[in-house]
Amino acid sequence: MAEQAKTANRGVVQRMLSVVGVDGLASSVWGYVDTTIKWCWIPRWLPSWCPTSQSQLQSAEDMMLRGVNSPFSKQHVPVSSDNQLWTLIVSRDSVKHRTPMVLLHGFGGGVGLWAQNLDALSQHRPVFALDLLGFGQSSRPLFSSDAQEAEDQFVESIEKWRAKVGLESMILLGHNLGGYLAVSYSIKHPGRVKHIFLVEPWGFPERPDTVEADRPIPVWIKALGAMFSPFNPLAGLRLVGPLGPTLVQTLRPDFKRKFSSMFSDNTVSEYIYHLNAQTPSGETAFKSMTIPYGYAKRPMLQRMEQLQPHIPITIVYGSRSSIDSNSGSTIKEMRPQSRVEIITIHGAGHYVYADQPDDFNKRVLQVCVKVA
Repeated sequence: MAEQAKTANRGVVQRMLSVVGVDGLASSVWGYVDTTIKWCWIPRWLPSWCPTSQSQLQSAEDMMLRGVNSPFSKQHVPVSSDNQLWTLIVSRDSVKHRTPMVLLHGFGGGVGLWAQNLDALSQHRPVFALDLLGFGQSSRPLFSSDAQEAEDQFVESIEKWRAKVGLESMILLGHNLGGYLAVSYSIKHPGRVKHIFLVEPWGFPERPDTVEADRPIPVWIKALGAMFSPFNPLAGLRLVGPLGPTLVQTLRPDFKRKFSSMFSDNTVSEYIYHLNAQTPSGETAFKSMTIPYGYAKRPMLQRMEQLQPHIPITIVYGSRSSIDSNSGSTIKEMRPQSRVEIITIHGAGHYVYADQPDDFNKRVLQVCVKVA
């Protein structure tokens, strides 16, 4: 019985470490934990600490998409023997011959967040929205802890997805992390990309050397940062367990406002919660790709010269966003022989496509007129 209790305790600790995305620490801390909580046995039949499940995520996504008027289908597309990418397809027979647009969400997102864009963007061409590997309803594998290898895993999954779906070429539209991966993919597979939309892209500039000199960081904040550095960005959401849904509603009431034309309840915050209360796979990969203050370990501006000059780029920023738009101007300067356009959507923040969906959709469609 004592050995069974010890095994159960080990399982509890490992599950808790998994919740915050640091399950790799299990073996190193178990020696200490084993001597301090032998008295604490948590039965496996108790409800999960986080009130979420795959079926709840599916239901939350269905609720997000109930306002989409265009016929659409959803399916898992296998990209390896173990992994699948969850895919939403909006395609009318009259536009199947046009170059499709592929939507890549940002960190912590999913296909449901494009609810206000799918009808408009699919008017003149097929639209594919997918949950990136490790996010949403896609498979959540173990990523490499190496930044380059984790990035390659993302990119390889997108290429295998494209081949499986049978797309010869595509327009890539990526928000946040999706924009970073759109360029990384295009560098490796330039013949498959006709146009890139970078919507409030993450990971392009290098971390400035003066980041602390310009804004001195209090010692206590540095101490907290060091203490929580082993944890994933959204670990707190899972650590609070049943309070998670309320935490999302309290800290991000703006999400409800962004979709107020579609929902008057907590549909969006519930979707956001279930997206990020699951196993932190893509989240862990993202953490491996970042350095303090949210900058990329491998800044994309350092690799822009590897992108073929024939690929046009449209960069979209929100006028009220805190994201530094200087990267857009830098990209334009670096590609004098290429078509680079910078668009600013007035009244929009980081989630441009949700803050001002009508203006965003209109501007994207205007650019896409030039793409067959």
